[in-house]
Amino acid sequence: MNELSAELQGEATWKRLTERVGGQSWPAATLYVVATPIGNLADLGLRAWQTLLRCDVIAAEDTRSTRPLLQAWGVDTPLIAAHRHNEAKAAQAIVERLAKGERVALVSDAGAPAVSDPGARVVRAVREAGFRVVPIPGASAVIAALMATGVTTDENPAFAFAGFLPPKHTARVKWLRSWSQFKGPVLMFEGPHRLRASLADLLEVCGPDRTISIARELSKRFEQVHTVSLGDALNWLDADSHHGQGEFVLILHSEEQVEAEQSDEIDEATQAWMRVMLETLSVRDATKIAVKATGLGRDVLYSYALSLKG
Repeated sequence: MNELSAELQGEATWKRLTERVGGQSWPAATLYVVATPIGNLADLGLRAWQTLLRCDVIAAEDTRSTRPLLQAWGVDTPLIAAHRHNEAKAAQAIVERLAKGERVALVSDAGAPAVSDPGARVVRAVREAGFRVVPIPGASAVIAALMATGVTTDENPAFAFAGFLPPKHTARVKWLRSWSQFKGPVLMFEGPHRLRASLADLLEVCGPDRTISIARELSKRFEQVHTVSLGDALNWLDADSHHGQGEFVLILHSEEQVEAEQSDEIDEATQAWMRVMLETLSVRDATKIAVKATGLGRDVLYSYALSLKG
C-alpha cells in the first residue's frame, strides 16, 4: 500500500468511526466526566472529542491548560472554571445548567477528573440533584505505569493508588509506613521538586532492598520507566540531570514481589514435594505451605502450582 492510498484509507476510516460515534446516544441534562491526555495530545479518544464538541459548555480545572487541547482538536465549546478553590460554587452553576437541559463536560488538566484531581465534589452534587453522570474514560497515568512495569499478575492483580505524597517530611514518613504494609504494589504521584526527599524517605522507611519503579513523563517525548532497588534509587537520580525532570509515578513493589524478583527459579526438591502436595491439596493451600517452608515468593510458587495443575 502506497502512502497516498494509506492516507485515503485512514481518512475513510476516521469518517466512518466519527459517524458511528455521532450516531450514539447523547442525552441532554447530563454531566460528561471526560478524561483528557496526560501529555500526548493524540491520546484524546474519539468519543471524548465528540463529547467536547457536543456539550454546551466545558467546566475545566484550568481554562488556560485546557484551551490548547481544544484548539488542537478544533473544539470551540465555551469554557468555565471548576477548580479546587471554587468547586462548590461551580457545582451549583453546573446543576443550574443541567436543569435547563444543557450538556456539560467536566475536565481536569490531565487524566481523569475526580481521581486525584478536582471534580468529585461536582460529580456528587450533580448526582444528588438527580441528574445523570456519564464517564468518558481515557488516558490514566496510573494504568500507564502499571502497563509499563508489569508489577501485577493475573494471579494477583491487586494494587493500590495512594495519590500524591504528603509535602512535609514527618507526615510523609508516617504515610509511607502505612502504605508500605500493603500486600501489593502501591502507586504514588510526585513532582520534580520533592522527588529526592521522597526517595530518601522511602529508603528510610522500607530499607535498601525494596524495589521501586520510577515512571516519568508518561506518554510524552522523554518518557522513561526505570526499576531499581531503593538503595540505588538516589544514585540513579544523580546519574543524569534529566532523571529528576518531569512528573512522576512511583511504584513501590510489595515485599512479596521483591522475594519473587529475587527467586528466578524453584529448586528441584521444592518442585518435587509441591507435586506431591498438589495430589491432595488445592493450589492455594499448597502455595501457602510452600511459602512458609521455603521463603520463596508467593507469586513464583503460585504460578508454578498453577502450571502443575494445568
